Amino acid sequence: MKRNVNMTEGNLFKNIIVFSLPIILSGVLQLLYNACDLIVCRMFGPEHSTAAISSTNSLINLIVNLFLGLSVGANVLMSRCVGMKDKEKGQRVVYTSMIFSLVFGFIVGIFGFFTAGYFLKLMGTTEDVISMSTSYLRIYMLGLPFSMIYNYGAALFRATGDTRRPFIFLAISGIINVFLNLLFVISFKMGVPGVAWSTIISQGVSALLIVLALLNSKGFFEFKFKNIRFYKKEAIDIVRIGLPAGLQGAIFSFSNVLIQSSINSLGTDVVDGSGASSSLEGFIYTAMNSVAQACVSFVAANYGARKRENIKKSIYYSLLLVLIMNFIVGGIILLLKNQLLGLYVRTDAAIEAGSKRLIIIAVTYFLCGFMDTMAFALRGIGYSFVPMIVSLIGSCVLRIIWIYTFFRIDALHNIEGLVYSYPISWIITTAVHTIMFIVLFRRIKFDEMELK
Repeated sequence: MKRNVNMTEGNLFKNIIVFSLPIILSGVLQLLYNACDLIVCRMFGPEHSTAAISSTNSLINLIVNLFLGLSVGANVLMSRCVGMKDKEKGQRVVYTSMIFSLVFGFIVGIFGFFTAGYFLKLMGTTEDVISMSTSYLRIYMLGLPFSMIYNYGAALFRATGDTRRPFIFLAISGIINVFLNLLFVISFKMGVPGVAWSTIISQGVSALLIVLALLNSKGFFEFKFKNIRFYKKEAIDIVRIGLPAGLQGAIFSFSNVLIQSSINSLGTDVVDGSGASSSLEGFIYTAMNSVAQACVSFVAANYGARKRENIKKSIYYSLLLVLIMNFIVGGIILLLKNQLLGLYVRTDAAIEAGSKRLIIIAVTYFLCGFMDTMAFALRGIGYSFVPMIVSLIGSCVLRIIWIYTFFRIDALHNIEGLVYSYPISWIITTAVHTIMFIVLFRRIKFDEMELK
């Protein structure tokens, strides 16, 4: 239990930092491994490998996020159990969550495998990369059950305050991923499919490690194969909390699919540069989103413990940390942007396109971090559909309108004109999330409520 962070007592600012750090490092490691995929292909694979892989990202997120969002429901529910010290319910949450991870992993993986080519064509993926993109996406989908198992298991551990073990497991699988990248692409000349195979093998390792950790858990919950059972009430609670989070992720991904389709229309060099920039932006986003993930655990735990002031402090501290993360990580990336982009792409045109996108995103990305933090805070106090609806209107609809109006104007029909839609949507969505949280939080009567 020493590895677990106390989410309801002590110095909350320090505890949020300690809690967030392994999540941040996990995300950074994952991004480094993904960057390694792109860099190895760029150096040793066929031309436009970066475009081939990056063209699949928004589609992968669209297919996966809906069901992966349910892990947020598992996290919130388990955090509440920790706050209430209800081990019996926590035990039921564990078994139900892991059944969800396996079932949804297979369903989504099979669906993605057979529809990969169709959706990539629908997105307008260019002819010179669509074959590589389709191969990558189909292979990636085969490993989806591994990804689901790891993410659901990691969510359960984080809900109890243990963020260290998921980080260690990801570090181990990531090292394997890098080694296999070099082996498959350089030695076996497998190109983009080699990168995909190394990804799913490493995901299999992380899934195995998380299952072994569950089997050996002696903390807030235990996990035994012989006791696995599906619990209807806990399943409904997980879906009630997690499905809106998944729908929100899918909504964002849908708008990003439209944006990726618009990027595809600007030419392969722009696709290359935008994919490289997106990979670098991921480091900023991961640092901020890790804090938002900490926020939902702290808010849910203190909701379970009925500590109103701690909920407020958790949100204030999280917003401050988001701003700090954007300033530090975004500042470093901007200072080295041309050198970093040059690791991914080969042409000056691609570097220029990536640089234009990166400047806009890196300077304004804290707005996205604020948006995520307030959305997670709403889920932590039991309101999941509100952030979903707000995100649908504030981000997806607005971006679609932008694409079909302002982006059609000649002066804005470029990478900068397309990317401007991001900060505008973040500002609007964050403002509405904040107002809704203030209104709904004031309605909660902690002395009278009955926690379920």
